[in-house]
Amino acid sequence: MTSNALAWTVLAVAGLLEVAWSYAMKRSDGFTRLWPSVATLLAAGLSFALLSYALRALPLGTAYAAWTGIGALGAFALGVAVLGEPASALRVGSVLLILLGIVGLKLSSGE
Repeated sequence: MTSNALAWTVLAVAGLLEVAWSYAMKRSDGFTRLWPSVATLLAAGLSFALLSYALRALPLGTAYAAWTGIGALGAFALGVAVLGEPASALRVGSVLLILLGIVGLKLSSGE
């Protein structure tokens, strides 16, 4: 059985890999560029595998919401920092609500 601390660590890495595959997918231009397409598939596969491992110890709703939240936060930050996407007050406030939700899920997970 996987410990909760290990499961949360693995889940965080899975979430970061979600950021990686979403960025690689953006760079793949609709899967028309080989190496970004390969990176997308590899990062996505590893992200799913790590999510699956974390699900051994964490409830489905908690793990999935945290995983997608980490990916959304990271993709937002990467989009703003690297791709020049807008960071309006409403967009930043909205992403902070996602962060608050992830923290709430972690705090209520019993660890």
